[in-house]
Amino acid sequence: MSTREKPSSQDAVLQDVFAAPLAQLYEAAAQSESSAALTRALELRSFLALAEEQVARVRDRVHAATAPEGDMDNLSAQALRFDAQWLEAALEARDGYRAALSELLRTMPPQQTRAVRTSQPALATTLPPAPAAPAPPRAGPPRSRRP
Repeated sequence: MSTREKPSSQDAVLQDVFAAPLAQLYEAAAQSESSAALTRALELRSFLALAEEQVARVRDRVHAATAPEGDMDNLSAQALRFDAQWLEAALEARDGYRAALSELLRTMPPQQTRAVRTSQPALATTLPPAPAAPAPPRAGPPRSRRP
């Protein structure tokens, strides 16, 4: 599964800040005219989603190993110590990515938080040509052009 599809705890914040759903944000970031802030925010969001997935995996593994109906003969203090270290590292990564993303969103220039352009075509209207304005009264006769 791509990190685009993995949920993160900051998805709602990003959608609020950039005023678009995540799918449109990723689409806009793929275009060459996207803002650096959007690109960085989505990179951090992807890293955060992976770190949160790691936290959930370790948590679920510990829960399964220590479940009341589980076999006590399968418990391993060494495995639980390793899981505790792994969980600590995953939580530190998650906290770091959340802090970096929050800082990026906090320090973004105001124009960066406007709605993201989508690839939907905009309606283009053209006005009919304006009639030629009359020459001012003191303009005199038009000058002849020299070759």
